[in-house]
Amino acid sequence: MTDNEILCLLALQSVPNIGDISAKKLLRHFGSAKAIFDTSAKEITQLEGFGTLKAKALHLENYLAAAEKEYDFIEKNNIQLHYFEDKTYPYFLKQCIDAPILLFSKGNISIENQPIISIVGTRNATKSGIENCENLIESLVPYNPIIVSGFAYGIDICAHKAAVKHNLQTIACLAHGFDTIYPKVHRKYEKDILAQGGFFTDFWSDCNFDRKNFLKRNRVIAGLSEATIVIESAEKGGSLVTANIANSYNREVFAFPGRIDDKYSKGCNHLIKTNQARLLENVEDLVYILNWDAKEQPAKQPELFVELTQEEEHIYSILKPLETASLDELALACQIPTYQMLPVLLNLELKGLVNPMQGKMFRVVK
Repeated sequence: MTDNEILCLLALQSVPNIGDISAKKLLRHFGSAKAIFDTSAKEITQLEGFGTLKAKALHLENYLAAAEKEYDFIEKNNIQLHYFEDKTYPYFLKQCIDAPILLFSKGNISIENQPIISIVGTRNATKSGIENCENLIESLVPYNPIIVSGFAYGIDICAHKAAVKHNLQTIACLAHGFDTIYPKVHRKYEKDILAQGGFFTDFWSDCNFDRKNFLKRNRVIAGLSEATIVIESAEKGGSLVTANIANSYNREVFAFPGRIDDKYSKGCNHLIKTNQARLLENVEDLVYILNWDAKEQPAKQPELFVELTQEEEHIYSILKPLETASLDELALACQIPTYQMLPVLLNLELKGLVNPMQGKMFRVVK
């Protein structure tokens, strides 16, 4: 990618009224960020979902000047930039419709071929909640997962510290840019996290801490992983928002139960009671649901002449050019309900044509 295109992507990211979903529509239609800015507002209004307000926003001011300043900061501070179409962009996050078009990282993050889970909870963590968090992460060590959280007070920082203690990679997702750190008292943990993982944010360097940024931050926490675990939560709180976002992404959500009279168990108990989260008592529950205990089987070679039913042939013909797709994506593309799709995909697996992946994904056997 050229420097000019990176500048245009940064500029696009900064345009008011153009969110990540709209930005992706524009990029896919025009082919590049530069082409978007070279297009007249009148032509952009011809696209579905782009009225005058959005179209004019792209031409109201010189966003490239601000983008040049941000790009200079990125280069001077050794920050990695991940475009949502690049191979370096986190796989699970890429599946989310509102994932950022540009993600910034620093540290020693390596997310290929490793399980990733997000751990969230109240800022007012109790002794029991901290113990549950620490014991869970210690029990996870044999599976070597990446631990994602939000670098906040309470359960978040407990999860990061426990991951560092047990030599697990950990990723802290920030609600601000890299020119600051919040909360300031957690700066003492920054060095360890950078050495054993790192930080992600989609905020520019000059974006300071603001409570309204938490929702954007939480979508990254939920989107990065195949499962989100809520350790403790009151009836309302940011961790419940993260759990809700994870559910909207069709990811697994787990919650530790607690006594009905415990203030910081009410949120978890409600998630479980309303079937928004699976009850989590120990690491075996997590391992079983996520199928981590399944031994890695060698990939089957597809037979040269495999007899397929008409339905199998139809689904396989759609999956093959995609190479990988989620159950929901295939159901939508094939116009077949998900409950009818799964048995057919299992038959294709038995015939050596398809392999299941984590996160309800399927891929073609090559």
